[in-house]
Amino acid sequence: MMTVSALNEKIKSLLEATFMHIRVEGEIASVTYHSSGHIYFSVKDDRSTLRCVMWRSNAARLKFRLEKGEHVVIDGSVGVYTPRGEYQLIAVSVEPYGRGALAVAFEQLKKKLEAKGYFAAERKKPLPRYPQRIALVTAAGGAALQDMLKVARRRWPLTELLIVDTLVQGEGAAESIARAIRYADTLGVDIIVTGRGGGSAEDLWAFNEEAVAEAIFEAQTPVVSAVGHEVDTLISDFVADLRAPTPSAAMEMILPDGNELLRQLDERTDRMQRRMREILTRSEERLWREAEALRRASVLNRLQRAAEDFDRLQRDYREVIRYRLSQFEAEMLPLERQLRETIRRQLQQRESLLKNLSEQMKLQDPVKRSREGWAEVTVNGRRTPLRELEPGDEFRLSDARVNLRARVLEKKSLGS
Repeated sequence: MMTVSALNEKIKSLLEATFMHIRVEGEIASVTYHSSGHIYFSVKDDRSTLRCVMWRSNAARLKFRLEKGEHVVIDGSVGVYTPRGEYQLIAVSVEPYGRGALAVAFEQLKKKLEAKGYFAAERKKPLPRYPQRIALVTAAGGAALQDMLKVARRRWPLTELLIVDTLVQGEGAAESIARAIRYADTLGVDIIVTGRGGGSAEDLWAFNEEAVAEAIFEAQTPVVSAVGHEVDTLISDFVADLRAPTPSAAMEMILPDGNELLRQLDERTDRMQRRMREILTRSEERLWREAEALRRASVLNRLQRAAEDFDRLQRDYREVIRYRLSQFEAEMLPLERQLRETIRRQLQQRESLLKNLSEQMKLQDPVKRSREGWAEVTVNGRRTPLRELEPGDEFRLSDARVNLRARVLEKKSLGS
């Protein structure tokens, strides 16, 4: 006869020796993540259930999170807990049935972070067009760094590049990358580029870790994810503000092309110079027209024109006067000769007449002239012929001896 303990011990030895390494397929019926780091779960099929446990050391290497309803394949061994006579499957590793663990872990983390808003387009930060400082979070000895440096020197050597060395694969790589991103965020750079060259899914897995995603999400500086090749898609690509297919492509995307900018600058300079010449030409023409209009309308110009007109009229008038004078001179010469001749003749006649009168006066003395009835008629001291007197006119009548004041009483004409 055997005791209960002895039987449980014999069963333990038998089961553990028989099922030292087995693979079990089933659906997770329940799962509990204990604070100690152990995972307690059970799997089932359509007829029975099996209790399982994964100790903390193995659970830390699990790439995805066990969830109820997940179809899995478990590698492990059977163990018996003798105090209660219970057996369970001690899991060493768990893989999703028909899919890789990394693929499942990727989808699980992607859904989780998407639900938390890590991928939201409205939270993505814009990248500056002309970055002055860029932090490169990558392995200092990796080929990816050299590729990025080469592209940067070719495209835009004015940008300062700060290299933040970090692990990019293997144990502890995710934590190293997260620390490097947080450190780069304190350097006052314009952009953080984190990445590495191509590799297997396991080599790139650090960029699928939640720690890296959180560091990118929390960064105040825009982050560019440049991991692997174009076909590789990682969690960091979804969280980052910009996803680049390769490290080299990242520098092509975030740095301006200096040669292209110089060409554009030359074209714009040529266009600007042509435009300025056109503007200056039109402005000069407009200014000339306005200056000419102002000159024509100005008082000074009008005075100048008036002075010019006056000078011209004065010249014309002088010419006309000279011409008329020359004509008058030509006409006056014969007239002058005629006038002189006429005056000369008249003077001769007057002189002859006076001479005759004088001789006659000498021949007649005053007494004789008085006896014969000669007298001088004056009006207001002016000698006046009798024919000019009218009835009522007063006059004086004088001869050599008498001066009378008289008035015309009647006037009769004695003939022509």
